[in-house]
This record gives sequence, C-alpha cells and structure tokens, in this order.
Amino acid sequence: MDYRALDSIAVTDIKALGIASEVADKLHGLLAEIIRSYGNGSPETWCHISKRILSPDLPFSFHQMMYYGCYKHYGSDPPAWMPELESAVFTNVGQLLDRRGKEFLGSNYKDPITSFSSFQEFSVSNPEVYWKAVLDDMQITFSKPPKCILQMNDSPDYQSPWPGGQWLPGAVFNPAKDCLSLNENRSLDDAALIWRDEGCDNMPVKRLTLRELRTEAWLVAHALNSLGFEKGTAIAIDMPMNVTSVVIYLAIVLAGHVVVSIADSFAAREISTRVNISKAKAIFTQDLIIRGDKSIPLYSRVVDAQSPLAIVIPTRSTGLSMKLRDGDISWHAFLERVKDLKGVEFAAVEQSAESFTNILFSSGTTGEPKAIPWTLVTPLKAAADAWCHMDIHKGDVVAWPTNLGWMMGPWLVYASLLNKASLALYDGSPLGSGFVKFVQDAKVTMLGVVPSIVRSWKSTKCTSGYDWSSIRCFSSTGEASTVDECLWLMGRAGYKPVIEICGGTEIGGGFVAGSLLQAQALSAFSTPGMGCSLFILGNDGFPLPQNMPGIGELALGPFLFGASCTLLNADHYDVYFKGMPRWNGMVLRRHGDVFERSPRGYYRAHGRADDTMNLGGIKVSSVEIERICNSVDESILETAAIGVPSHGGGPEQLTIAIVFKNQSGSTPDPNKLKLCFNSSLQKNLNPLFKVHRVVPYPSLPRTATNKVMRRILRQQLAAEHRAKL
Repeated sequence: MDYRALDSIAVTDIKALGIASEVADKLHGLLAEIIRSYGNGSPETWCHISKRILSPDLPFSFHQMMYYGCYKHYGSDPPAWMPELESAVFTNVGQLLDRRGKEFLGSNYKDPITSFSSFQEFSVSNPEVYWKAVLDDMQITFSKPPKCILQMNDSPDYQSPWPGGQWLPGAVFNPAKDCLSLNENRSLDDAALIWRDEGCDNMPVKRLTLRELRTEAWLVAHALNSLGFEKGTAIAIDMPMNVTSVVIYLAIVLAGHVVVSIADSFAAREISTRVNISKAKAIFTQDLIIRGDKSIPLYSRVVDAQSPLAIVIPTRSTGLSMKLRDGDISWHAFLERVKDLKGVEFAAVEQSAESFTNILFSSGTTGEPKAIPWTLVTPLKAAADAWCHMDIHKGDVVAWPTNLGWMMGPWLVYASLLNKASLALYDGSPLGSGFVKFVQDAKVTMLGVVPSIVRSWKSTKCTSGYDWSSIRCFSSTGEASTVDECLWLMGRAGYKPVIEICGGTEIGGGFVAGSLLQAQALSAFSTPGMGCSLFILGNDGFPLPQNMPGIGELALGPFLFGASCTLLNADHYDVYFKGMPRWNGMVLRRHGDVFERSPRGYYRAHGRADDTMNLGGIKVSSVEIERICNSVDESILETAAIGVPSHGGGPEQLTIAIVFKNQSGSTPDPNKLKLCFNSSLQKNLNPLFKVHRVVPYPSLPRTATNKVMRRILRQQLAAEHRAKL
C-alpha cells in the first residue's frame, strides 16, 4: 500500500479507518503539533508519535499510516525505537561502561549509546577483559577459578578438542548452583518462578520463592543420587516446560549429570533416536499433556520408544492414567525414597568447564539429528546474552513460550535465574487469551516470542483489552519476522523495542542481535553478538570487506564463548570448519544462513544456505521430511522438501517437489497428497509441521555426483511465487 506523507494526512483519512470523529480530530491535532516541532519524517517525529499518539486500542491500520507516512522518504531501515541516554545509563551495559568505559576504550569513550559499537568490537579483540568483567558482574562463582579466560589454540586448522581455543581452562563450577545462590542482590524470599496453569486464568498467579525452589531442586537431586548413577550420566527430560520440569532440569545439573533435551511434541521414533544417541539411562516424563479439554498421551510415547527407566509425573490429581512398565517409577515413589532429606542442602557437584551439562539436538542434512553437547561454559553464554542484549537483571520477570527440548528452554532458565530475574511459565498454549492475560497478571517485563505466535495473536486479536505496560522489551527468535508483525507487537506495549536475536543450538545463544543501546529497526539486527565477529562470504567464497553492505552466506569467527566443541554423532571439524576460508590467519566457522548487511549497518536473515530449513522456529533437514514423504504413496519415485521464503519476509513455507514413477499415466491429486503428507509428518516427525504446497516435476535437478540441487528448486519456486503476486 502506498501511504501518504504525514503532512498529507487529513482528518477524513483518519476517520476512514473507523476512528470516531472526536478522536480523529484530537489525533490530527497532536500530529500537526509534532510535525511543527520535529518535521514531517524524522526519527524524532516517529518517537513522539509512538509515545504521544499511538495506543493499543487504536486500529493497527492507523499505526501503519503513522509509521509508513513518517518514513515515506527515509529509505531503508528506519528506526522504530531509539534509546535515551537517561535510561541507557541504567542498563547492565550502561552501568559497566559508566564505571569502566574509559578503561576499556580510552579517550574514545563518550557515553554508553555513542560508544556501544566500539564496546562490541572491544569484546571481540579483548575477550580476556570483556568476559571477566561480565562474569564478575553476573556474580558467577568458581570453586576453582580459570587459569585464564581463553587459551588460544595453536592448531592452524582447529582440529583440537577446542576449536579456536579453550574457554575458562582449569575452572571448576556448577551453573545450577549459581542459579540458586544467595548474594547481596538476592534473598530467599525473591520470586524465582511465577506460573499459571491453563484453565486457571482467573486465579492469581502462583509464585515459587528462591527458598522453595532450592528445597525442591535439592530434594530431586538427592533422589537422583539414590538411583546410584555415576557422575556425568545422561538423563532425559520429555515434558512441557513447567515448574516441575525446571526443578528437574536444575536438579540434574546440580547432581553433576547431563540433561538430554527432548521436545514433548516428538513421536516415539524421534524420542528413541535421541535416547539412543545420547545413551540416556533414565527419562523424566509426564503422564499426559492437558490442553483445554484434550488429553495428549506422553508417557505412552516414551513406552513406545522403548526408553530406559522412566520417572513419571502424574498430570491429574486422580493419579496416573495407565499402569507403569516394570521398573518405571512414579514421581511420588521417586521422591518418597529421600523424604527424610527434604530441606537438606544438596552439595552441588562441581566439574571442569569442558564437562558436558546438556545434550541438545539440531537437524543436519544427513537425516539423523546432530547431537550437540553444551559444556558448563554454554549456560554462561546464554545468561550473558540476556545480560547484555535484553538487559535482564534482578526485578525482571522473563517469559518466553518454549520447551526444554529446544535450546531456548535451557537458555531461558539460565538467562533468567543466573541474572537474578524471575522466570515466568504458562503451562498451556501461548496462542490464546489465557497466555496473554498471564503476561499481564505476572507483570512480565521481557517477553520473548517466535514470529508465528505474534502472527496468531495479531489475526485473532486476542491481546485486545489486556495491559502489557509492564513490558520493557520484547525479544524475537526462531524464524524471520516481518516488519508489520514487529510494528504490531511493539504497539501492544507502548512501542517498547523488539530485540531480534539469531543464533543456534551449537552456539548456546546468539551471534547477531539487537541492543537497548542502539536504535532498533523492525525485523532487523543492529549488532553482532558480544564477543562475536561476523563475515559475509562473497561469490568467491571469501569474506567481503568488514562493514561493507552485501549479501551472502554467513561465517563466524572461531572464538565463540560457550560454542560447541564436539558432536556426539558427527565430526565437529568437518561440520563447522572443513573447507572454510581463512581471515587474518583464522579459519572461519560455518553457520549456513544467508545474511545481508544493509548500508545503514543492520543485518537481516534470508534463510538457510544448505538443505536445512526453518519451519516455525524449528530447524529440520530436508532428508528427514523426504524419508517420510517418500513412503506415503507407492506411486512416488522421489521427493524434495524445500523451505520457500515467504513474500515480504516471515517464516519459510514447506513445499514438496515430487516425481512420480509413472509419468505417462494417471497420478495422484497433489492436493490429496498434501493432506497425506501433513498427516504422516505430524504423526511421525512433528505435529507442528505443515506442507504448504505440492509441486509435481518430471525430474529433480542434480549435480554431477547425483546430489539433488535443492537450492535450485528453492530459487525456482520462490520466483514462481513472486510472479503470481
């Protein structure tokens, strides 16, 4: 839509959006006053419009009229939010720079806003100083301190156990211990967890104090000890992210074991794959998942997966819905083993920094998910992301609909609790008014989202009438967002910023993000992550000059605090370093996304460069999907699963290119096949996956070595989609 410049907007234009005459007259008067003071299309104009004119109860079409009208002649990446120095100095980074800015940056230091980009560069070039300062600020404790922050790797090809270098060598600690620790910034009566169960939306929110969380986590850790597992045993969690699963997560880490993360949406086959790869000796699961009036079996899937010993939490007060397998243990019986130890502090098992603490899974291109171990350093990376980019600190209430099966679940635990904030959990669907009301009632200050959730809120209007004024900022990850979705979301909370962040399971957090110390453009990243260096590869496979606009496959500098250093079922060097170019003597780390750097210095993501796609925030390989689709109908010769970018941004849409065995005769209806594909994928892989389109082909494009060229198909399908618009 071609919006008018602000000074061309008349009262009648505002009324045409369904706004009452008296209100329209008042809005137009305020607009004219702002234009007189700040001009017709400057960032200052928009700043005053967003604060003084716009409110959640006004039609979104009016918000669009103001935003697009203000920036009609501005060009790319107009700022939707700008920091103010008065607030910036009170952020975590602002306070650190206020104390030590001149020490870090010398005479070049001006103030936290002006000098933020220089500070980010400092974090890359001076990891020893930067990370020590941040870990000290977060009050991370070590029973044995590290010899240094980063011990550089002398191997030219990074084929050592620690690609790029070893972080915190010699350190001995336990991150869950610090999640539960006391200090001058935290008391036993502070709310550690805030939650509500779906269906109890008119009841007060519940709170678990730090004292209560410690007691519960200690008891579960004691019970784990009673099972006789050796230190470092892999123990899986296949549950919704609720209070009990967070307690279990902390207890496993406290006891010196390794969490195996399994999403509660997985089918039995996927549960079995992850249990077998990780060699898990036990699994915590829930009897059922209750969503509205539906009861979704969970323990039965664990049984079908032939998992090891299961500890089963009842969902209903009436008890378990099915008889347990021989050898499995009910939650009550599990805790009863150590009932005399309730309230007795559990001595956290502290281990070396390179010890594993969590095994997560990320789909590769081989059909089997990559098993990525997090070391004890990775939780510190997660918490440091939140400390810097979202400014999480004591007094904050942090909510982010996710699951412990995906990296954002463990990330959220550490991002909240290591920063002395409260973790807010809603045990139910985040798509409806129940979750929206919980955000209001819990007084959430940092709300994390996946764009598909925002899209649902926007289309159903379920946020209408609720007060989100407590929110200081949003954060968004998992998939590409669109400008209008970000604009709409900001408008729900008085135009608080959306901090976009992009990372990966193998990184433990983000490599590119936004910041409360920089102007934020919609659906864009304003800075590399702290301690991260980004490189956009040109057509020749080598990095473009730093800070030069361009688009290409993204590569990362090898010195990434907390990033993966090994894989359980693949060669880490082959996956992330083999064949990568050098820059200033460093072998760059492969990431695989296509990124663009704009002339104004913002970054935008353009999807995967390889054959892994992103569906609703979940990375999945084409091979995994094709394996299931190929078996749906005997008339199918082969398929290719392609993630096609949406027009105007947003998540990728799953398209299945299909070749039939008999091309001269009758073939199945593609629309009927689409339904069959959806049914099979949702049953055998993930209930959240959905095929958007099925396209027949006489043959699939292939390389000289007979590999399917999915990238060519992606380009063709995207071009066809654009041509139809």
